Amino acid sequence: MRLNGNLWRQGDVVVRLAQAYGYCWGVERAVQMAYEARKQYPDAKLHVTNEIIHNPAVNQRLKEMDIEIIEDRGGGKDFSGVKQEDVVILPAFGASVQEMRMLNDRGVRIVDTTCPWVAKVWNAVDNQARKSHTSIIHGKYSHEETVATASFATTYLIVRDLAEARYMCDYILHGGDRDEFLAKFSKAISEGFDPDVDLGRVGLANQTTMLRDETLAIGKMLEKTMMEKYGPAELQQHYMVMDTICDATQERQDAVTQLVNQQSDPAQHVDLMIVVGGFNSSNTSHLQEIPEVNGVPSYWVNSAACIDAARNAITHKLASGELVETVPWLREGPLTVGVTSGASTPDRAVEDVLERIFQIKDPSFKGTAPLALEQAAAPERPHDAEAIAP
Repeated sequence: MRLNGNLWRQGDVVVRLAQAYGYCWGVERAVQMAYEARKQYPDAKLHVTNEIIHNPAVNQRLKEMDIEIIEDRGGGKDFSGVKQEDVVILPAFGASVQEMRMLNDRGVRIVDTTCPWVAKVWNAVDNQARKSHTSIIHGKYSHEETVATASFATTYLIVRDLAEARYMCDYILHGGDRDEFLAKFSKAISEGFDPDVDLGRVGLANQTTMLRDETLAIGKMLEKTMMEKYGPAELQQHYMVMDTICDATQERQDAVTQLVNQQSDPAQHVDLMIVVGGFNSSNTSHLQEIPEVNGVPSYWVNSAACIDAARNAITHKLASGELVETVPWLREGPLTVGVTSGASTPDRAVEDVLERIFQIKDPSFKGTAPLALEQAAAPERPHDAEAIAP
């Protein structure tokens, strides 16, 4: 499929695949390191401090390899079963400073698969702390990566979106109800946080899977706010910024934007978008948002199991977080489908989803040959996939 300009035709279905999609190198690196750890320590008990990545199939595979996920059951993670002779894998999202310190104190063997881009954010936050700046983290306060990032800060505030950032900036400029502020961000601030003191010197960081344009907008908003409050000559004393936007996240978001921004061109038009990725994947959730903002129907599934070909039905996750079923789903006649997948999604998962779509449109479809979705040659059999010349 890549050899044909990321285009594919199966009967009256045309598939347009985003130019960048699926596994990023950080995720691929983490998964391979976890697999190799099992080979390297065949007789040891292996643990991973969280899901290695947000993909149910990969995490199930690790369980089958007898790699135990230390889950948070609401009262914190239970490390009581981790012994000195065990091996502990840190996931791609990383682990908090407290967890790493505890594991080091126990003397366990550690396999650190933390994505280097995540570590880059940690360095930025650590630098902000050393210079007595509060870290303003654009992210989700409960996400594993943001929990780890916040642990490197002395003082922090986590803002989820532009609305929360505007509220914060308005407080910086004009003050406000301190108790209301603390209640609003009660789960997203460091212990002892005082908005009247701790928002005087700030630095920006981000969860690497957030929308890039939103992170940039928050950065501009913060810069403008601090300049207005303290003046341009004092800006550098009150605002620190470092580029912590992940290239892979940016590339995938840009690719989806490119795919859905050409709706006026019949040759580039897509009728709907399929977004494949784990339902707890932050980067996948933002890939789903982009088509919706551009007026293109978007369907987020975590696997082919979400699509019932016999009923022409799809179970998909909305941006609100609700899981719903749409039936009937695909219309009759020609259809152009845009496709992307989250950074933790294997290619095979995308292929399986596409095959379900082909089955809905053609009940006699028997499936593509192995790796057919990446082949360029047009097959001869009626129900095999036909490549579209770029």
